[in-house]
Amino acid sequence: MKKYLFICLLCLVVIGCEKTPKVIDPPTKAVLALPNNNETCISGTIISPTLSSISFKWTASQNAESYVLTIKNLESGSIITQTTTTTEIPVTLSRNTPYSWSVTAKSSRTSTTAQSEVWKFYNAGEALSFYTPFPAEMASPTMGQRITPTAGKITLQWVGSDVDNDIVNYDIYLGTNANPTLLKSNQVDHALADVAVNAGTTYYWKVITRDSKGNTSDSGIHIFYTN
Repeated sequence: MKKYLFICLLCLVVIGCEKTPKVIDPPTKAVLALPNNNETCISGTIISPTLSSISFKWTASQNAESYVLTIKNLESGSIITQTTTTTEIPVTLSRNTPYSWSVTAKSSRTSTTAQSEVWKFYNAGEALSFYTPFPAEMASPTMGQRITPTAGKITLQWVGSDVDNDIVNYDIYLGTNANPTLLKSNQVDHALADVAVNAGTTYYWKVITRDSKGNTSDSGIHIFYTN
């Protein structure tokens, strides 16, 4: 009986000594500062006729130990990543080129990360009187989304933006192969309703953005699936 009581007391002591696991707070989202969103960046340091150094800045994220800066060339689709422990870093980029950028906050104490908003800017070059629109962002359906048509129809939605703010219309392409055909030209709104689709089908679509000076940008092919 004494042996049994001793074992019980020992178990209670061990259990009582166990510490409550410490909660690790994940990083919060960094707030982007520079280059400004949807504007022309003219503050870069010119390196050559085709290259300039741009300083990227953001506010510190709580609980973050490092940041991954991701920059995408919106013309070529190429991506640059830079890892830093500071909230400012210079990066050499092509001039007269549109880019998007975001910052991912990370910590070695947790696998949870936090991504900032995605901003776009146009890296200035030789003096221009106009700028090409940014490629349209597909809002719905998003890339790889599976959707259920209503009465065999869906609505296509996108977001257009331009430094000059002079977008006039869009051409929408849709098809069942990687080379979609023109569905609607000179669309003024950011949405096209009552688009007829078949169930159980893979669709490809893209949007061409056009400004008042005839400049265009291509969103690139996006895919969605119908139930």
